[in-house]
Amino acid sequence: MNYENWISYRYMIASKGRFLTFLNVISVGGVAIGVAALIVVTGVMTGFGNNLREKIIGTTPHIMVEADGGVHDFAALQERINGLAGVKGSSAYIQGNVFLESASQVVGLVVRGILPETEQRTTNIGKYLVKGDFEGLDSDGVIVGSELARYFGYSLGDTINLIAPGSGIAGTGWRHDVKITGIFTTGMVDYDTNLIIVHLKKAQQIFHLPENTATGIGVRVDNPSKVDLIQGAIHGLVGYGFVVKTWIDMNRNLFDALVLEKWGLFLVLTLMVVVASFNIISTLIVTVTSKVHDIGILQSIGVPKSAIRRIFTKQGVFIGSLGTLLGVLGGVGLSYVLRTYVEVPKEIYSIDHVPVELQLSDMLAIITAAMVISFLATIYPAAKAANLQPVEALRYE
Repeated sequence: MNYENWISYRYMIASKGRFLTFLNVISVGGVAIGVAALIVVTGVMTGFGNNLREKIIGTTPHIMVEADGGVHDFAALQERINGLAGVKGSSAYIQGNVFLESASQVVGLVVRGILPETEQRTTNIGKYLVKGDFEGLDSDGVIVGSELARYFGYSLGDTINLIAPGSGIAGTGWRHDVKITGIFTTGMVDYDTNLIIVHLKKAQQIFHLPENTATGIGVRVDNPSKVDLIQGAIHGLVGYGFVVKTWIDMNRNLFDALVLEKWGLFLVLTLMVVVASFNIISTLIVTVTSKVHDIGILQSIGVPKSAIRRIFTKQGVFIGSLGTLLGVLGGVGLSYVLRTYVEVPKEIYSIDHVPVELQLSDMLAIITAAMVISFLATIYPAAKAANLQPVEALRYE
């Protein structure tokens, strides 16, 4: 250990000055609390964001291929899409709006027609079933969300009446009686309240579509985060007569808002570290003031001003480093406690514990910000110490 580091360390522990020791402890604690708060908050925001993303891509395909007037001969197009690299599977679907008539009430719903044997290749809707059998969905059955079932008091085996708008009141087939064969819970109120699932053949009857026609084809890919690459390949395969949308395109505003909220909180909580840096400034200023005699002696024996500056800069960096280390340990530990032991209302969030997820990139950003702020806090006190004149420092000795 060179003399600069040794002197910096001695000044930081300040064994002969309890007040300086107290100031050093307060400075370290301020940085630690700020870093720990940043780690916990960004981890919680990341966890909730990823949880929401998993639910969205679990109920909708990664990519949806649609065309005006529907996709005709969808089976042939599915085979071509399945042949693309990175595609795990595909399934045809029909989606539209219907009315549900129940107990003198009429509510609008989104109906999704699927083929049970292929739907599980593209979504996780089968895993969300809490009652009933997904693969047993027949042409007269329907799977409803748990919130919709709770609101109307539905249970398995109940019959509900669907009304297809625009079918013509006087025409045949505008009312459809279907039996509830399953109930699903995704944890997202919008889906659990407004989405119902029927067989593809039943959806064709409701919307008067030919047997080989669907609204679109849902596609599941190997890596949902790189879905843009597969989107371009599919668009080149099907041509400009089709609309190719990804799960990111359909939820861009939501995820942009989550990212903005996450980094907004990051900037706000960074102010805690900035406030803690003022503790470092005040600690170094008090140290410089109380060590004027030492500084004068060091300068009188030939220690250059640059070395004096580095001594106090390193003391501030030591304080910031120790505070950052303790903050990282405290933040990781608190995150573990939140994720493991703290329970949240499952009926609201569909999870029983706080979904904390720590990412290496976030941790590195927090550590870097804390160290940069700690370094900047040392500039003025270190310069003040280096500019002291030996004669002034030793005048009253």
